[in-house]
Amino acid sequence: MAADRSFLAARRRVLGTLGAAAAAWAFAPLTLHAETWSPAETKQRYPAKVVDLVQRALVIDMLAPLKLDFTPKAYAGALGADEAAMFRASGITAFHNSIGVGSYDEALEFMTAWSGFAGRNPDVFSLVGAAADIDHAKQRGKIAVIMGLQNADQFRSVKDVRAFHEFGLRCAQLTYNSQNLLGSGSTERVDGGVTDYGEQVIKAMNEVGMLIDVSHSGDRTTLDAIELSPRPIAFTHSNCRALNNHPRLKTDEAIRKLAAKGGVMGITGVRMFVKADEPTTVQHIVDHIDHVVKLVGIDHVGIGSDADLMGYDDMPADQYKQLKASYKASYAFRDKIDTDGFDHPRKIYDLTAALLARGYSASNIQAVLGGNFRRLLGDAWVPAPAKEEEKKP
Repeated sequence: MAADRSFLAARRRVLGTLGAAAAAWAFAPLTLHAETWSPAETKQRYPAKVVDLVQRALVIDMLAPLKLDFTPKAYAGALGADEAAMFRASGITAFHNSIGVGSYDEALEFMTAWSGFAGRNPDVFSLVGAAADIDHAKQRGKIAVIMGLQNADQFRSVKDVRAFHEFGLRCAQLTYNSQNLLGSGSTERVDGGVTDYGEQVIKAMNEVGMLIDVSHSGDRTTLDAIELSPRPIAFTHSNCRALNNHPRLKTDEAIRKLAAKGGVMGITGVRMFVKADEPTTVQHIVDHIDHVVKLVGIDHVGIGSDADLMGYDDMPADQYKQLKASYKASYAFRDKIDTDGFDHPRKIYDLTAALLARGYSASNIQAVLGGNFRRLLGDAWVPAPAKEEEKKP
């Protein structure tokens, strides 16, 4: 989710519009205590089987901004010891760091800012270029950072696909919630499907080895993208409309067709995407996992929390209010955005405990936590073989 275009357009002005209090918050380090995030405390809080499963698993959160803060200090400042400890204690191996952007310039700004943030904190983070980099990060006890974008407005021409791949972009949505040059978003009244230009971009993304995401795309655009892409694609962060009738969620038809091509769907913890009424808890997230498993099998479901470690509800009040105001009424925000039990830095442990209680085996839980997305990334991130004319000097 992250932010819609109108909110991002105001991002450069955010310090001035939010006032001194919010600016002071942005410049201050998080008031956390390192011992709160210690491995010993994790072992005390969770059953040994849960801790062992998470720590052995390759956990890939396929939509996880490193920080839900739209001020420059979020990425320009040094990572504090408490924040570093929080990332390490989360149990998450790889974060797909991605937000909605509205222009080529904003995409470059995001890519530069957050790649630089990861690079300046090498003891904690490791940038991902290939799927094997996630494995290496796990082995070295680092946090893998996958750079992504939740739109395709940065692709001013087909050539920009290769350029952004060279910049480090490894996943891009075809559309955000609105219509763009490639197709229709999930909150548009009319969905015309993937455009001719969208088809060209899909081809180019496959050629360079960039994962196609249609989490925010409309129903017709979603189905067209699955059909047009020769390789599997992803719903990195969406839920099942059969359980919750929300326009941002995916139909059973789309889930079946995604799985038939080898794709994976990441289940999100955004409250109004999980359930339409209260209570809304981590158990209801597992309901969506159950639905996908029963529909298409265990191999096609993963996690895309769509939040940072602290969650949306811990954002500064003014930024939080502005974020909610930037979306159409059909998004149906409630008082809280985060789901109970999935709204804190150790949420993966709570989800794992819920999956165990629901009867999932250790191997199936490891598949859901990251094994399925690891397989998909290994398939999607391989560049297509060069054509004979391209091989000639």
